[in-house]
Amino acid sequence: MIETKSVGIEVRGGWSKAAERILTPPALAFVGALHREFEERRGTLLEARARRQLLVDAGERPDFLRETTDIREADWQVAPAPIDLERRWVEISGPADRRMIINALNSGADCFTADLEDSLSPTWRNVVHGQLNLYDAVRRQIDFTAPDGKTYWLGPSLATLQVRPRGWHLAEDRVRVDGRSVSASLFDFGLYFFHNAVELIERGSGPYFYLPKLQSYLEARLWDDVFTFAQRRLGVPHGTIRATVTVEHVLAAFEMNEILYELRDHSAGLALGRADYVFSAIKTFAEDDAAVLPDRGSLRMSVPFMRSYAELLLQTCHRRGAHAIGGNAQFIPNPRDERLTERALSSVRQEKTREGRQGFDGTIVTHPALVPLARAAFAETLGVHDHQRDRTLDDVYVSAADLLETSSAGCRMTRIGFELNVSVALQYLTAWLRGSGAVAIYSRVEEKAAAELARAQVWQWIRHGVELEDGTRVTAELYREVRAREVARLKPRVGAADGRLRQAAELLDAFVLSRTFAPFLQAGGAPAA
Repeated sequence: MIETKSVGIEVRGGWSKAAERILTPPALAFVGALHREFEERRGTLLEARARRQLLVDAGERPDFLRETTDIREADWQVAPAPIDLERRWVEISGPADRRMIINALNSGADCFTADLEDSLSPTWRNVVHGQLNLYDAVRRQIDFTAPDGKTYWLGPSLATLQVRPRGWHLAEDRVRVDGRSVSASLFDFGLYFFHNAVELIERGSGPYFYLPKLQSYLEARLWDDVFTFAQRRLGVPHGTIRATVTVEHVLAAFEMNEILYELRDHSAGLALGRADYVFSAIKTFAEDDAAVLPDRGSLRMSVPFMRSYAELLLQTCHRRGAHAIGGNAQFIPNPRDERLTERALSSVRQEKTREGRQGFDGTIVTHPALVPLARAAFAETLGVHDHQRDRTLDDVYVSAADLLETSSAGCRMTRIGFELNVSVALQYLTAWLRGSGAVAIYSRVEEKAAAELARAQVWQWIRHGVELEDGTRVTAELYREVRAREVARLKPRVGAADGRLRQAAELLDAFVLSRTFAPFLQAGGAPAA
């Protein structure tokens, strides 16, 4: 344990050369100042989340807020985008490890989002080294040599860097300010901003962020106040920070105008977050028989309640002069199976073409091989234009009922879908406990959102006794049977001596067999040292 007495901060993680470079006394003092200024409000907002959920559990249906009608009806726009965020046809997202950062910045994408949230297994090493890797990347001094001797370095043309800190619900327990764990959001944001804001500005860019897991406009207001405080403290001009909010919660969908309004001086737009959005629908309406959803693979953006969510996001962003960013394609090309790869690439091509025609200003991929495909799809629609914010979708009307109409999603609930959820959750959790936050599973890059959705659907189907297409009733006994078989199948892959698979199975059991739904995979701490 390292105690920085001058700022009242304890660092309870291990100390290393990386930590020495990143966790400097001035940087920790900055994080401490953020904590002291905003931690009480963060706690109040998390309590408000819990109270709101109790109202939904009691039967209250979400709706657009009466108290913010004036904001929704008024004419206002967010601040103009910085030059290097004007064109966002293709964004690539992934973890903040050195090889990924180099490949993503070199990929030909317009932007790269270093994901410290869903792509992060929050070991202390990952948290600290992620910040160090970003520090080096900002200064163009990052390189990497793989175990096989292959070297990686930055080319002359790079994507614009964005960073996605962890959500408001998470604490970084290994760093304490005045005896209390610091918010993981403030820790991630504070270290990156402190070390890199001025350097980014001098290089003609700026500190750009993606904000995850917001559930209300008041949570966006907190972020805006954090940005204002941080800029003022470091002498950075107001509005230099820009942030895109990924709309990942069904309750946030009712407050998209308000979220943009709160962040209007710092806004870079909104983005779709399909897996997390579906996950949020399951957990928000956990006790509602009418909200039971079909196989997650069938929950595409063409499903009515998902299409309404996308259309409202598009309409809201373009009315306010903000970018609207589409969903994430997570396919990994498989050189050993050309037919599978071609089918998957065709599906991705169709999805990205649809997003462009629908009106989105850009889209997201997780593999560099998908960048040219996505760029070609958006070039077909946008031509020489950086965006299509002039498409305001004035003829679209999305009601509260449209956002909540999950019963129209379909009714295919299959044995294959159930077993796939168990398999994905087990494989991801095993890798996550080992320290990997982005995992290749069945030709896809799966992140924490996939595991959250998979385990949520298993819980939902057990809780509501779903009958599958083959007539099988989903029960705890069926789950145990499927899980045991999947553990036996995976053992040879992970090694008999590796206890992580057993831990993953125990963790999954605790989640899906609980009477009540656990809102998040990780409420704090870390999966490994």
